Amino acid sequence: MAGGSAIRGSRVGAGPMGEAERGEAIARFRISYWCLNDHETKPSFADDGTVAIPEEWDCPRCGFPAGRDKNNPPSPLKNEPYKTHLAYVKERRTEAEAKKILEAALKKLRADEED
Repeated sequence: MAGGSAIRGSRVGAGPMGEAERGEAIARFRISYWCLNDHETKPSFADDGTVAIPEEWDCPRCGFPAGRDKNNPPSPLKNEPYKTHLAYVKERRTEAEAKKILEAALKKLRADEED
């Protein structure tokens, strides 16, 4: 039998056929979410009562948050620009406090050098 195939009628990578081999699929339902750009997203959730349905969902098209109320979608979060470590320090300390801390550190450093 030249050129024969042991797996005739099947393709490489084919999985099991039918529900019997995979098990029963759980019942599902879909909920619509709308973003600010009027995109509708319909994720599906298991219908077994154990899943908490989120109030917001990220829109896969634009990335904005989407809500269940089509007429009142949530507004996108404001992204703050990147701040350096120095910017955060300046928010916490006044110029006078910074000078006081610097003087104390320099005094300690100089005292250590003398020893």
